[in-house]
Amino acid sequence: MQVLLIALAFIAFLTIVFEDLIHLNKAKTTLFLGTLSWILLFLFPLHGADRADINSAFNENLLEIATLWLFLMAAMTFVAYLNHQGLIESMIYKVLPEQINEKTLLFLVAIFAFAFSSLSDNITATLVSVTLVLSLRLNAIKTAKFTILVVFSVNSGGVALITGDVTTLMIFLDGKVAIQDLLWLAFPSFISVMFLCVLFSFSVNGRVNIQNNKTKEDLMGKRIAAIFLVTIIATIFLNVYAQIPPVLTFLAGLSVMFLVGRIFYRGDKRDNMLDYLRVIEYDTLLFFLGILLLVGMLKEIGVLDALVNLYTLMPIEYANFTMGLISALVDNVPLTAAVLKSSVAMNQASWLSLTYAVGVGGSLLVIGSAAGIVAMSKVAEINFFSYLRYFFYLLAAYTVGYIGSLQVGWWLYQ
Repeated sequence: MQVLLIALAFIAFLTIVFEDLIHLNKAKTTLFLGTLSWILLFLFPLHGADRADINSAFNENLLEIATLWLFLMAAMTFVAYLNHQGLIESMIYKVLPEQINEKTLLFLVAIFAFAFSSLSDNITATLVSVTLVLSLRLNAIKTAKFTILVVFSVNSGGVALITGDVTTLMIFLDGKVAIQDLLWLAFPSFISVMFLCVLFSFSVNGRVNIQNNKTKEDLMGKRIAAIFLVTIIATIFLNVYAQIPPVLTFLAGLSVMFLVGRIFYRGDKRDNMLDYLRVIEYDTLLFFLGILLLVGMLKEIGVLDALVNLYTLMPIEYANFTMGLISALVDNVPLTAAVLKSSVAMNQASWLSLTYAVGVGGSLLVIGSAAGIVAMSKVAEINFFSYLRYFFYLLAAYTVGYIGSLQVGWWLYQ
């Protein structure tokens, strides 16, 4: 049964990779295989496991999924409204000149994604940054390259703050690193992003004409944009000082958006603010659901725990680097949880490097991070293979950042 369950997870991975060849939506296949794997786990418990324990594990996994789902729904609804009003595009037109060098644009997009993900969660930062890229109307190859840069920049930007990445928060709450030491990770993270920009810039030579098609900004749109900004800031503040879950703050912000829209509704063709819930990408949400069900199943049958054995086979520095590579295939949250729950003895410097590795390593493959999955659902030019073309560029940038994290750890704890 364990072999069959692992095989189902592998088949799900193949359906994602070959989606364009089999013409079967990855959300449908992963949801089917994810639910099937748990049904089999209930019907045929491994090693005589108690079904009550399996049900408890399933409920825990479902709670994590529901939290992510609700957060995504809230963030996507905000972005759907801002896109409909053209506010994000209008903001870009105000900042960018009518014509700009593509190399300069490459660095500006990376810096924007890096900085924005430091202030918000990775999913919101990806949604906003990808909207920026699409509004530039680049050709297919350049759109793919800019989007891949956004994914890496977003994951790198969030790694130094407990509000920017879930795994960073997990390691901090477990007492492995101090919050002031985590902030130093921003330096190697930013250097790695700039390094990737340099690598990408060699094949970027032209200039981009920014078509200044400003949309009329009404007062209602500005109010919603302000609510979105306040929600992001409140999410960070309340999480740091009161440990309020980000999803709760975002749902509160969404409710304020609905109330303000009902009271001050003007000049929108939609009949109701709730209509924006109907235009978000539910394919993305269903894909997340299927993937996280599969990952939860793998954790339940002990596959993820087996990965911790790497620390007995190689030095900690190499094992942490490898964990980052593995996080490109396996969700970094249960992977980090497995390491935290193990008896691996690491000093603070090593925990710091692990924080970088599991936070950024998922960027190596498009399915390795929430940012990558969101980007793949939003940008037609991004699929598993188009992203894979840039694997060695991303690996080089990841390696630069990881070496930098080792240097920061050595400097802090020498």
